[in-house]
Amino acid sequence: MDISHYIGNRDVFPVLAKWDFFNHAGVAPIPRPASDAIRGFASEAESVAYLGTRWYADIEKLRILSANLIHAHRDEIAFVKNTSEGISIVAHGIEWQWGDVIVTTNAEYPANIYPWLEVVKMRGVRLVQVPEEAAADGTRRVPLDKILEAASQKQCKLVALSHVEYASGQRHDVQRIGEFCRSRGILFSVDAIQALGVIPVDVQAMKIDFLAADGHKWLLGAEGAGIFYCRKDLLERMRPLMIGWMNVINAQDYGDIDFTLKSDAGRFECGSYNVAGLLALKASMETLMSVGIPQIFDRVKHLTDRLVEGLEIKGYKVVSPRDFGHWSGAVSFVGKTHDSAEIVRSLRKNHRIEIALRENRLRASPHFYNTDAQIDRLIDTLPVG
Repeated sequence: MDISHYIGNRDVFPVLAKWDFFNHAGVAPIPRPASDAIRGFASEAESVAYLGTRWYADIEKLRILSANLIHAHRDEIAFVKNTSEGISIVAHGIEWQWGDVIVTTNAEYPANIYPWLEVVKMRGVRLVQVPEEAAADGTRRVPLDKILEAASQKQCKLVALSHVEYASGQRHDVQRIGEFCRSRGILFSVDAIQALGVIPVDVQAMKIDFLAADGHKWLLGAEGAGIFYCRKDLLERMRPLMIGWMNVINAQDYGDIDFTLKSDAGRFECGSYNVAGLLALKASMETLMSVGIPQIFDRVKHLTDRLVEGLEIKGYKVVSPRDFGHWSGAVSFVGKTHDSAEIVRSLRKNHRIEIALRENRLRASPHFYNTDAQIDRLIDTLPVG
């Protein structure tokens, strides 16, 4: 489907009729195909229970869609309830040794910090957090060379990064980091919740070993349904976070107790699915992939460039890196003359414009279906910075 079909389309994105919504880096509104999928599930569950439904066949289609989205194999995809669960699978599935080192940043969302702190507490592992710095142009970023330097120490076993940092909007050079890690036998785990759906991801080219992402941000899914990727060569080495009836082969043979874990990523799925959430995610993912992630990437670059230009004219300082390799769909900015929290409240209450506040920074994150006119309204409505 041509991208122009979706821009400003209130039939597909009903939120457009009520809000200028710029918080897709937070919790996104779901498109009509996703809400139709949830309503369809509810109607069938109400009237026929599970009899004659295609829920599990559609969930298998979602597994294949998810694999295609990130250039993986369907056997490498598991469904999780959120990013935290996916990262925790990695944290608890690796055989840690006393003195091992995990490298991350001090700018991570808590979902990509707390699981590693638990490993530190329980396994005697050391966590190294590379700090965010102010660049020469005033933007905030974690320097690539500092990450690679921290990961160069002999004891480094894993690098754990967000593809895009939630508060600064910095997009890491994941491919460079992945190649560095793979060449040294270091595992590489990526929190991709701020990337999937807007930034092209290729786990093979980027040498990613593990990837986790809930679907409720740029993938436009409902909360509580996400994906987890584990590189096929590592599956047998990883123990599941939780054990239940679905982790094992022949899971439908309830009377035959055979505690043999599945050979694919299904070994990480312990029990019944969030069927409604996964069906909604499938519908949203199909919508996105009908447009094409590269096309969405270009469209969001256009919208955020327009926003940045207007913010700078209005007197705000944009702290998000905007150079070719580091920009993302999240634009964080600060002003000098107004209370940031009050700006967020006023935009929401008085103008039906939604942005976010993260780490005392205003953050706007438009998606491909937002219009130029909406961006202009946001800029016009903001007080002088």
